[in-house]
Amino acid sequence: MSAGRPESNVGSPAPVLDAPESALDLTAASVDVIPPEILAQTLGQYLRVWLARVRGGDAGVLPVAIALLGVTVVFTAVSPNHVFLSAANLVNLFDQSAVFIVLAMGEGFVLLLGEIDLSIGYVGAIGGIVAAQLVQPATNWPWWAALISGLAVCAAIGAIHGTIITRLRMPAFVVTLAGYLLWFGVMIIILGTAGGVGITSTVLPNQQILYGIVYAYIPPLAGWLGLLAVVGLLGATMWRRDAGRRRSGLVAPPVGLTVAKIAAVAIAGVAVVAICNVNRGNFLPIVGVPWVVPLVLVVLAAWTVLLERTSFGRHMYAVGGNPEAARRAGIDVARVRTIGFVLCSMTAGLAGVIYCSQLGGMTTNINGGQLVLYAVAAAVIGGTSLFGGRGRAIHGLLGGLVIGAIYNGLYLLGFPIQWQLIVTGLVLLAAVSVDSLSRRGAGTGSMARA
Repeated sequence: MSAGRPESNVGSPAPVLDAPESALDLTAASVDVIPPEILAQTLGQYLRVWLARVRGGDAGVLPVAIALLGVTVVFTAVSPNHVFLSAANLVNLFDQSAVFIVLAMGEGFVLLLGEIDLSIGYVGAIGGIVAAQLVQPATNWPWWAALISGLAVCAAIGAIHGTIITRLRMPAFVVTLAGYLLWFGVMIIILGTAGGVGITSTVLPNQQILYGIVYAYIPPLAGWLGLLAVVGLLGATMWRRDAGRRRSGLVAPPVGLTVAKIAAVAIAGVAVVAICNVNRGNFLPIVGVPWVVPLVLVVLAAWTVLLERTSFGRHMYAVGGNPEAARRAGIDVARVRTIGFVLCSMTAGLAGVIYCSQLGGMTTNINGGQLVLYAVAAAVIGGTSLFGGRGRAIHGLLGGLVIGAIYNGLYLLGFPIQWQLIVTGLVLLAAVSVDSLSRRGAGTGSMARA
């Protein structure tokens, strides 16, 4: 699938679908306009079309995958005793990256629309604070009700931002910059004179559950059984969907590609569970997958389905690519943009809850400005375009891992925070350069992505 575009349902001409591999049409126009799933009927054809698109400037997730591999190789080589690739550090790296990943997936919604949200650092913090306040002894709400309440507050904030931007036609940069300041002040008011709220109680079960998002672990056997269930369900769903499309004569990926995707998911899942099931404790055993891992993957799956398998997702891509064309096609542009800001803020609220779990509470010392910059950087490094119309949920995952790996690797080497910021900034600059160059190449080669 072409990065940043949902699966196309447009049928391809019979001569292309029926052509043998040697006669596959790989002209610049066909490769640039038509996704590989439509042009290809075998895995070999798919790879040829994909390579042609890469040469044409549409590299998809390839640059960030290479960047992640490069960061891993470098830090493994230079870290003391190759500790970077130890099981304990890899699990810790994902825990550290979880906030960046979820924030980046949230920011991706507005970047996809060609907008930006500068407020999500403090909006997310408010979501975490609301959840933490509601599980204090004075209220002692159920953890799930506290979590939903935190997300609902953030969604309401996103609706306010989106409404102001779309109805009053104000720039998102200005509105969310004002929100950055406003919600920072609100956060301080909520925390009050105490200046913080904790969730590390050992006697309040609801606090334990929120704190356990990062610091509680799935038992090893349950982790393997859960992986088996997820891979089986996902594999069966992908196979039935693609096989059903083939039987109906609709566009579907090659059988080999479907098998390769299922195998890739299974291999990645086995690697994650195996690493997490290594004992990471020095004195007491620490084994199992942290609960934050399936939580992040559920968010990834939900937002992937929303963007790539629903009409609303297609509308978001259309609005981000060309708002005027989307309006002429009958799409309610204001509604789509408003919902985009709602989804951004609500996802940020979940990141705030994860951050609260990491810290064991929330204080007024939170640097929301740095969080939002990391969120934008992670989304763009992952492959989401700053110019709108191109981006996927998985870009937030990959970009967040790159940010987390840089942070983690430099910390292991004893570098101060300023070097972490410098390296992250250079990587971001490189990612934006790749995005700009790919768009320039697309603009000279085809009208499809002009």
